[in-house]
Amino acid sequence: MTQQLLMIEDDARLASMVGEYLRQSGYGFAHAATGSAGLEALQAISPDLVILDLMLPDMDGLEVCRRIKGQGGDAARTAVLMLTAKGDPMDRIVGLEIGADDYLPKPFEPRELLARIRAVLRRGGDSGGNHGGAQAGSHKVMRFGSLEIDRDARAVSVSGNPCELTSYQFDLLVALAERAGRVLSRDQIMEAVRGRELEAFDRSIDVHMGRIRSAIEADAKDPKRILTVRGVGYVFAKQQD
Repeated sequence: MTQQLLMIEDDARLASMVGEYLRQSGYGFAHAATGSAGLEALQAISPDLVILDLMLPDMDGLEVCRRIKGQGGDAARTAVLMLTAKGDPMDRIVGLEIGADDYLPKPFEPRELLARIRAVLRRGGDSGGNHGGAQAGSHKVMRFGSLEIDRDARAVSVSGNPCELTSYQFDLLVALAERAGRVLSRDQIMEAVRGRELEAFDRSIDVHMGRIRSAIEADAKDPKRILTVRGVGYVFAKQQD
């Protein structure tokens, strides 16, 4: 089945160029020029991924992202790739905090956009029967005290209560849990999660870790599961409650 993309972007020329390129690459493509039109299109076509510009004429793109991620059921898990002006770090960090799966600064090359889209969709699609690779022969459900990570269902729960994580945050958590007790640098964590590489100075992984802690820790300010090792990176605790 063809994967469907929705671009919410007020620059009609850019959207036309991107749409033609992505259609040639085998994707379905729809375009909305405003945030409100994009939210309507989201309900109508249920896209696999939304390409979201943050500078929209009727509402802030961050608000659009909040509404997408605030929906119930499967709709809330719709992947969001943000387009940020000039790589503004604050827009990027806020966007990641409210659940965006990736970001791409403008201007960008269509090939880079395509690579980002494929990486995000691949991470989300790993739940659909791809059981090969590094996970072959491994246990699909990992348990650490009251924390349960189900790799087949791509679901996380604490004491039976579901934890809301983006696809990328789930992959980060799995990468840490598979290496419980080992201190990992940010670069090592990024290498463990297939997809795009981050610049060495990019701190967005810390934002994701903060979101994961908020979901799985009793007190995100006093974490017991994912610990920070100053000057090095993070370690996932082997022994948990």
